[in-house]
Amino acid sequence: MEYNSTTYTTGCSSLCLNDKNISGGFPSSACSGISCCRTYLQTDITSFNLRIRSINMITPGWTYEPCSLAFIAEKDFSIRKAFNLSSKFDKKLYFVPAVLDWSVGEVSCHEAIRRKNYACGQNTDCNNSIQGQGYNCYCSKGYQGNPYLANGCQDINECNDPNKNFCHKMAVCSNIPGSYSCTCPAGYHGDGKKNGTGCIRGKHRHLLPLVFSLGVGITVVPLILIATGLRLYRGLEKREKKKKKQNFFKKNGGLLLQQQISSSKESVEKTKLYSVEELEKATDSFNSSRIIGKGGLGTVFKGMLSDGSIVAIKKSNTIDEKQLAQFVNEVFILSQINHRHIVRLLGCCLETEVPLLVYEYVSNGTLSHHLHDEGHVSAISWKNRLRIASEIAGALAYLHSYASIAICHRDIKSSNILLDENLRAVVSDFGLSRSIPLDKTHLTAMVQGTFGYLDPDYFHSGQFTDKSDVYAFGVVLGELLTGEQAISLDRSEQGLANYFRTAMKQNRLSEILDNQVVNEGQKEEIFAVAKLTKRCLKLNGKKRPAMKQVEIVLQQLGRFQEPFSVQKTMTQEHSLQQPTCQDYCSVSERSHSYTFGPVTEEIVQDDEVLFS
Repeated sequence: MEYNSTTYTTGCSSLCLNDKNISGGFPSSACSGISCCRTYLQTDITSFNLRIRSINMITPGWTYEPCSLAFIAEKDFSIRKAFNLSSKFDKKLYFVPAVLDWSVGEVSCHEAIRRKNYACGQNTDCNNSIQGQGYNCYCSKGYQGNPYLANGCQDINECNDPNKNFCHKMAVCSNIPGSYSCTCPAGYHGDGKKNGTGCIRGKHRHLLPLVFSLGVGITVVPLILIATGLRLYRGLEKREKKKKKQNFFKKNGGLLLQQQISSSKESVEKTKLYSVEELEKATDSFNSSRIIGKGGLGTVFKGMLSDGSIVAIKKSNTIDEKQLAQFVNEVFILSQINHRHIVRLLGCCLETEVPLLVYEYVSNGTLSHHLHDEGHVSAISWKNRLRIASEIAGALAYLHSYASIAICHRDIKSSNILLDENLRAVVSDFGLSRSIPLDKTHLTAMVQGTFGYLDPDYFHSGQFTDKSDVYAFGVVLGELLTGEQAISLDRSEQGLANYFRTAMKQNRLSEILDNQVVNEGQKEEIFAVAKLTKRCLKLNGKKRPAMKQVEIVLQQLGRFQEPFSVQKTMTQEHSLQQPTCQDYCSVSERSHSYTFGPVTEEIVQDDEVLFS
């Protein structure tokens, strides 16, 4: 390893006579030569080379061919908890925690503060990096927040929290920028602090009226001046706050959204612009007790508006200013969607640094919560699972075929499917959604979404289509069938998609199904849904069905459960009509002017047969 341009070498060795040394175990905190060893690195090294060598690998005491493993990890890492050392490593992917020390730039605070690219915002302190070049930013005492944003460090109101101020119980606490003051009331004297003289009642109480009258007479003029100055200060503060909100409103595309609202009579009732005061009141100033969800894109709060309606308010972590026009356009589009299985976007607030989105509130948690959360797993019947799948498919089909503007969700997963008290499915979280014109795909420079649900085509090419939503929906179908999570380290194949495809290929479907599905569903019915899932999970997106086709299949499965004959009922259902591509095709296929026969003939083919 290299430190201050000097190369150092360190190492360790361990002994394993047979596999019993490993299976027999060792203390979780020990790694001192039996089965494993560890050595420590300099905390501020700039580079390192890792070498591992095994001596005398052929040992008769082993029941399988041993192998060696080396890695970099933080010093408190427990190897026994992270790895299964009693069996061979079958090329599994393991993750270990490491520590990265970082700083801004290569100059000191003294030099950086003179430059235009100085990273620290207002109300911050700059400290030189203790490990080398560069500096770090911290909020000044009395402030909290993100020191790397222009106004990221906000004043802490110590008076609101008794644990953050030391005012005596009789004193009056007054907040000031970066600090606070403690004042004793009339008739008391002292510094007003718990760790000081506190507030002590005056001894000569009979003199108070006289002293008070004299004080009033002496201080009338100063009080008038103070009151006038305070009034002017509050007026300036109010104007400054109003100006700040106006600037945020313009920066966040408020004028563009107002223009779109005024130009469309249909959207006037649907798109509402909320004030920041209204949403702060609804959430008790975004109190942490109101948080009902948290993710990489933002935090969701439960709130009650002045009319008594319950809403979910999403506070995004950040937004790309280059995409504000697109953001406003998509807010406008999504607010016009009216589908019982798509969460309603009621409006937004653009008066804050990052826009706030207001959605309808769905009260019964997520599908993931009901299927996977330990201690909260509920018994969702097969009939309800089939209905939930049909409702999700219907919502996605609606988005993909919405008038002339198609909307791809881009982050379909079980944790983005909300359920109400009646287990009605509602598709939510359009944080990554995009509107896509007909005959076009959406090309992105950075892959976005959730691992385990990502379309392989999109992952490799960066081109997102409506068929990418179909793939993610296929993973959700797999969760409904198996009760398994999309990604799990407990399986030989961590991704549910590969796990499901392999089981289908090896005719092991019954081995991976959830017990409730096996006990309640009919064999042919379950097999039909499994075949549909396999089709949705095709690696080649062109071989996947459109969401409209998937919706029709699931609707028919739910409609004709007893007696069950999918092939027969589907053929009867569509024998009288010849649907057009506009009815059943994906967005990427609509421009072609061909038609095809009943949906069953399109989906049920050779090795792609959905029902047998």
